[in-house]
Amino acid sequence: MLPQLHRHAWMDEDIEAFREQARRFIANELVPHLDGWRRQGFIPREVWRPFGELGFLLPEMPEAYGGAGANLAYQLVVQDELARAEVPANTAVHTIAAHYILDYGTEEQKQRWLPRLASGEMLAGIALTEPGCGSDLKALRTKASKDGGHYVIDGAKTFITNGFTANLLVVAVRTGGPGSSGVSLVVLETENLPGFRVGRRLEKLGQHASDTAELFFDGVRLKADQLLGGQEGQGFRQLMSQLPYERLLLAVPAAAVIERAVELTVEYTKGRKAFGQSVFDFQNTRFKLAECATLAHVVRSFVNDCIQRLLDGTLDDEAAYMAKWWCTEQQGKVTDECLQLFGGYGYMAEYPIARLYADARIQRIYGGTTEIMKDLIARRLGT
Repeated sequence: MLPQLHRHAWMDEDIEAFREQARRFIANELVPHLDGWRRQGFIPREVWRPFGELGFLLPEMPEAYGGAGANLAYQLVVQDELARAEVPANTAVHTIAAHYILDYGTEEQKQRWLPRLASGEMLAGIALTEPGCGSDLKALRTKASKDGGHYVIDGAKTFITNGFTANLLVVAVRTGGPGSSGVSLVVLETENLPGFRVGRRLEKLGQHASDTAELFFDGVRLKADQLLGGQEGQGFRQLMSQLPYERLLLAVPAAAVIERAVELTVEYTKGRKAFGQSVFDFQNTRFKLAECATLAHVVRSFVNDCIQRLLDGTLDDEAAYMAKWWCTEQQGKVTDECLQLFGGYGYMAEYPIARLYADARIQRIYGGTTEIMKDLIARRLGT
């Protein structure tokens, strides 16, 4: 059993009851289907409809837009429970897209899309990365050309989470000249949209139940009122607006997976016999598990403090960058150490530890690589 953590003010009875409800739904309605979803490479969009109807998709949305008006900790609790159950972070991308619309959309745009995102009628994706443009969004080339009351979009995106299953996309496009000032965000409803095409569903090292796809835009026409916020050139600022929250959407699952890996490994090593005793009884095993349990405790303490600061409005960008890179690095380290203690069985995909290990690798890449997080932190140190 991992050490008990000091309770933060955000961990009240209401949120713990919400956590338990989410945990039960995930265990009963999602986990039994995970093997099939991994084999087919995606979670069907309709799966999220009951998830949304019960308030688990966007609990933090204002009631006027179909949510419960809860604070952001409720969404982070959902991400915690999904990660603990090995359900991939498709809904984390969904909430980020919804927050762009909430914070920067016109009132008409909010009324048009947010209630359907909250209910699960629509599943959102964010199309930023291009074949020649990753973290350097200032270099993106997908173009939206003005044509009267419409935009015409041409270009390609890749590595897009929910790219195959989403029916709403927030797309970064170039509406102006070079650099960040020429970037805008547009919102597309993709079903039966002429000129829009989903390319390959990309085969990945891990996260096999999460669809990641190539997207192509060949003369896609959309009305000018689908420009997020109604003003060109605001896309880069809009994308940068949610950074502390978005980083926690990755740090929280890291904490959950670390804890789950330790729990699984303690259980396995206690039951596995070698040379007349349990693997757990070897000093090396006990020391390694003590180290992993310590990291689990420190990661969770850090994450809980960041959540409290997020809710208080005091979480600075640098602390969020630190949480993102450091917690995900520990996730990789702990899952590797734990897999080693499973021996050959740890390499078999039927064992959860193997899947946790493979799934963890992307955490240090998407949402801003470890190297970029460190560089952003260092920039502030130099000022």
